[in-house]
Amino acid sequence: MPSSANESTAMNNNTPTPDTEGQTLPERKIRKQPIPPASEARQYRAIGLVQGRYHPSEEQQTKGTVIADDGTELDAVLLGRVISLVKNHLDLSQSHLWVVYPRTRQDDEQLHIQITGVWEPELLHTKEEQEEAANLGKIAELHSQDGYFSIRGEVVYYSFEEEKVVVRIQQTPRKKTPPKKFTLQLKGLLPERPLKHFWELHVVRQGSDLIIQEAHDFGFMKPAGGRKGQFKGKKRPPRKPQGSRDQGPREKPSKPQKSNHG
Repeated sequence: MPSSANESTAMNNNTPTPDTEGQTLPERKIRKQPIPPASEARQYRAIGLVQGRYHPSEEQQTKGTVIADDGTELDAVLLGRVISLVKNHLDLSQSHLWVVYPRTRQDDEQLHIQITGVWEPELLHTKEEQEEAANLGKIAELHSQDGYFSIRGEVVYYSFEEEKVVVRIQQTPRKKTPPKKFTLQLKGLLPERPLKHFWELHVVRQGSDLIIQEAHDFGFMKPAGGRKGQFKGKKRPPRKPQGSRDQGPREKPSKPQKSNHG
């Protein structure tokens, strides 16, 4: 999700600033919400929050496991700027609220996560920032809770019997490369005929499952390539006048009309 397009960028801005001893520490400027509202009606994304302790693997510190506070173990990788934060400035013996991108592994359909940031609301230290965060209300409170995920994309598979939903999410393309797409597996129920519609889904994690709590239908997704035979990005060329040599088979002449003269 991803996202976005849809997915949100990392929650930490690691601009070096001097501390009291003359060394540099990352200034973790964090948004008032770990998951901000969507900027567009059909903005793709898949992003959420997991509270737990990160344990790097012995082979590589950027890969490891998050042991959630509920005991669930989730395979995890570190992305971007959070790598330096984890290596140098976070106490990994403590539980943190990680901002993550969820993924469904294709071979065994298990949930794994990509860690893109950490949410530490105590860093909202000014009175103005605290008041602004408080005024965001229940929605902000929900979006800041452990286990919440915001999923926005096209439903490409749905089984009422299995309560299984598969959502296709398109990532923001980089430079001239085509956008990457991936699918995410959820559990829950949707209204009738949900396929090929764009959905905004409010989801919570239960163990290693992502459970749909609320769903909003944003309507049918038009085919990306248009209908067959249509010219993409260009106007249809004008028809050639009748009688031209390359016109193809000529139309049958109309029947002669009877003359009024004898």
